[in-house]
Amino acid sequence: MSNLIDEFTNKIFCGNSLELIKKLPDSSINLVITSPPYFKQRDYGGYDNEIGNEKEVEDYIESLRKIVHECVRILREDGNIVFNIGDKYDGGNLLLVPYRFAIEIIKKENVKLVNNITWVKLNPTPRQFQRRLVSSTEPFFHFVKSNSYYYNINYFLNFLDNMKSKKNGNGNGIGKKYFGLIENSDLTDEQKKRATDELRSVIEEVKCGKISSFRMKIRGLHSMPFGGQEGGRKTQILVKGFTIIKIYDNSIKRDVVESAVESIKDGKHPAIYPEYLIIEFLKLLTKEGDVVLDPFIGSGTTAVACKKLKRQYIGFDINSEYCTNAQNRIDNIKIDESLNEWII
Repeated sequence: MSNLIDEFTNKIFCGNSLELIKKLPDSSINLVITSPPYFKQRDYGGYDNEIGNEKEVEDYIESLRKIVHECVRILREDGNIVFNIGDKYDGGNLLLVPYRFAIEIIKKENVKLVNNITWVKLNPTPRQFQRRLVSSTEPFFHFVKSNSYYYNINYFLNFLDNMKSKKNGNGNGIGKKYFGLIENSDLTDEQKKRATDELRSVIEEVKCGKISSFRMKIRGLHSMPFGGQEGGRKTQILVKGFTIIKIYDNSIKRDVVESAVESIKDGKHPAIYPEYLIIEFLKLLTKEGDVVLDPFIGSGTTAVACKKLKRQYIGFDINSEYCTNAQNRIDNIKIDESLNEWII
């Protein structure tokens, strides 16, 4: 199996995606991530059976479903599938193409839809319509074939955690106000001693970096937590006279990613999704050495991101000019192993 998939890795193949994907072995791919041609949006070269030029939206969705069907076949049990689909207005009516696609996939294919990640474009098309708002978001649908899919949520958007860590500092001065509040509270002497001991302990956790911060609630001084179960914070306040809420400050990883629309120098492809987005998905859904397929490689962004993050890539595209330009773009990336970083 390994030798068979090795014949395809780190290469771009020109041809019909559905025909090419059928050549890949079962359960061989860690991640499929792609942005297929949108419905009636652009001419990608006028090739026969080119996806996106179907007469009816139902035919377009069926074309994509056939691709997804093969993606499921070649996907490992711990693998992931991500499709970015754009929408289309027809006669002033928004067709909801992406969501019709997602519904059709979960109806007909043996997959689960885990996430609908919204890409918020920071620089949408600079024009203003008089009878509708400018579209500035697109969905990335995340499908899986089993519950054992690889998912490294701590690595996704981890720059947010790094920013917070630098902002919080080493905890000097944190929590000092609580000592005075404890002393002036109506807690018993025993409760005050326990509260003071636990306060000192949690301050040390902040200073040594185990936690980012904390909050303390003291009976008679702070409002009681709403609801709560036996043994929860409300019970702690009633029994101990206080409760301490530790804050680990890992960012909440939301299903929204903000990024500008990108272009590349001398780029021939009319629609390029941001490299930043793909890098974040690679960090979330793959490990170094994993095999990533983009059945509509286009400008080569997926392969570029894979090379930078030391993932293996496979790319398909029907347009020979796109394939050549994508390969040139990939070849221009130089890896400096001593610095463990990439240079364009």
